[in-house]
Amino acid sequence: MKFSARNVFQGKVASVKKGPVNSEVTIKLPGGLEIVATVTTTSAESMGLKEGSTTTALIKATHVMLVSE
Repeated sequence: MKFSARNVFQGKVASVKKGPVNSEVTIKLPGGLEIVATVTTTSAESMGLKEGSTTTALIKATHVMLVSE
């Protein structure tokens, strides 16, 4: 599989919080950091995402905005 994203993180699914439309998937990376992704519940189910399964997060963003007061 080829893709253009340069930020590729492989880890284990730490949790899946299923909702009626979207699910929140937390991925624990080898260094201990976590990435949280929102995907459709249908996608989470069809991908077989469950606690302990291995998955890869691909991140491609042109802008990341932070705000602090």
